[in-house]
Amino acid sequence: MLQRYDERNADLRYWVNGVLRHRDEPGISPFDSVVQGGDAVWEGLRVYRGTIFGLEPHLARLRRSAVALGFAAIPEEKEIVEAITETLRANGMSDGVHIRLTLTRGVKLTSGMDPRLNTAGCTLIVLAEHKPPVYDTGGLRLITSSVRRPGPDVLDPKIHHNNLINSILAKTEANVAGADDALMLDGRGFVAETNATHLFAVIGGELHTPFTVACPEGITRETVLRIADVPTHVRDISLVEFYTADEVFCTGTMGEIAGVVEIDGRPIGSGAVGPITLRTASLYVEHAKANGTALSI
Repeated sequence: MLQRYDERNADLRYWVNGVLRHRDEPGISPFDSVVQGGDAVWEGLRVYRGTIFGLEPHLARLRRSAVALGFAAIPEEKEIVEAITETLRANGMSDGVHIRLTLTRGVKLTSGMDPRLNTAGCTLIVLAEHKPPVYDTGGLRLITSSVRRPGPDVLDPKIHHNNLINSILAKTEANVAGADDALMLDGRGFVAETNATHLFAVIGGELHTPFTVACPEGITRETVLRIADVPTHVRDISLVEFYTADEVFCTGTMGEIAGVVEIDGRPIGSGAVGPITLRTASLYVEHAKANGTALSI
């Protein structure tokens, strides 16, 4: 599964600390913390008909992550919303848009790891692209990665940070294997998530999803747990339980709800996207379109 380039993004403009720049114009200092050490936090947002679904919980998670990392001068929510609005307005975007929101520790006086070298506060980056849900609706094929998701004893996943190397390594394994994405286990051997999304298994007509002990808390995941029209369970789930599930699907802002039809060469259920997955996907999109935060664009 490779995302396709959208020609509508050829001349997009992105936001860096109050300045809108063409996509081909560099705007991040080599002294910025995100360049120096991946020292940043991020969120993915999706725009539906002039509204953003889950804006408040996404911005709350961004702030929690920045506070946990000790960022100084974190922008207020109003300032971030204004930056998002200006970026969408400058690009004439109102629907079918994905936003990558990044907040870094800021620019350092000189290169180095020490946060005391940061004296000017955060860098806010808003990148909006025309981007429909990125996954094939016909179903995804996963392989189990040898790369594990770290738990809070290594790096607490409640910090939604930019250090994504372990996920990138897992995705690389999936690419080499010819799969769409990689399923990742936690340090105990239970299923955590994929390299990019949360996972649900449909077992006996009910939804089961792993604890978020080794992966970020998901806004889309939490929404599915609230709006699902079947019973839901959050627990430790083994890989074998996913192999033998009736259906499997993944959730995330960039891809919404996407069915999984194969894991490690084993067909899931009938080998096609199942009815509960399709119904949950429809419920989610309807809910997201009806419950977004309106923007003045």
